[in-house]
Amino acid sequence: MFKRYKSLASERRISPGATRSILKDDMKNFHFLSQFILSAGPLKAASAVKHSKTTHFEIEILDAQTKMQICIVDKVTQKSTIHDVKQKFHKACPQWYPSRIGLQLERGGPFLKDNLTIQSVAASSIVTLYFTDLGQQVSWTTVFLAEYTGPLLIYLLFYLRIPYIYDMKESSRRLCHPVVHLACFCHCIHYIRYLLETLFVHKVSAGHTPLRNLIKSCAFYWGFTSWIAYYINHPRYTPPSFGYRQVAVSAINFLICEAGNHFINVVLAHPSHTGNNACFPSPNYNPFTWMFFLVSCPNYTYEIGSWISFTIMTQTLPVGIFTLLMSIQMSLWAQKKHKIYLKKFNSYMRRKSAMIPFIL
Repeated sequence: MFKRYKSLASERRISPGATRSILKDDMKNFHFLSQFILSAGPLKAASAVKHSKTTHFEIEILDAQTKMQICIVDKVTQKSTIHDVKQKFHKACPQWYPSRIGLQLERGGPFLKDNLTIQSVAASSIVTLYFTDLGQQVSWTTVFLAEYTGPLLIYLLFYLRIPYIYDMKESSRRLCHPVVHLACFCHCIHYIRYLLETLFVHKVSAGHTPLRNLIKSCAFYWGFTSWIAYYINHPRYTPPSFGYRQVAVSAINFLICEAGNHFINVVLAHPSHTGNNACFPSPNYNPFTWMFFLVSCPNYTYEIGSWISFTIMTQTLPVGIFTLLMSIQMSLWAQKKHKIYLKKFNSYMRRKSAMIPFIL
């Protein structure tokens, strides 16, 4: 047995020369392997798989008066806006279309604007909003077109002296004074300019307003136009005290103010920009825009100038009352805009007035 084990051990012995040859082969294999790895270039890390987690919100809509739940809008993403919520609300409750829906974060609070994102108003994944029915709504473009089309047509009806407005015998017997024709021309120019600017110049808001605002605006403009046109086109209308000189000077000033108002509206519709920051409307080569050096709202300045000229040209009480009311309203609008301009362009606005140079 001993001899047998010994012979096996002797068989397993390897000579030193064989060992060196085996090591050489291993070194060559390692060298070839390393060269192959280096030629393959640097190892690239496995691209990480991006897992986009989209947070969804659940919008609970309650009635602002009764606090009763109306519906739940689910699967609302972070980038969804209040307008998107209104669209989904309209699908759930078709009787309320989006422009009629008013949404609030709390009862009695301000209505949320359509461009607000849900993420900006959400405190958790469940958002509670209060619904208010805003009533019948109309677009602002419809309001302006109705406001200005009515006076244009109403004035022409009185100018043509259609039956049942004036006495036919007296109308046929008395000829119209030239100022009556000039007043009709100026009045038509004024409202035609309004209509064209509404359609092609002004950037009217895409929002809506309650139907009652349209009714109030039309009642004001249409009612005053009827009163003004009735007096100016009446067969017994008396011309201005200072005759043609008063009419001519007033008419020229009226046309100048109308032109100035138009050019100012064009500048306001296309404001200049510096980078991403809006600049205060600045005057250009057009002399009518130089009014920006003196006031922050020159469109109102020219508008009041037009109506004062029309009042002097026709010398009638209804036009004077209308001019006074419009002056009061526009002065309030001008002061409000002037305060906004002061906050945005403080250093540039200090030396300006709101509407009337050096006075208001």
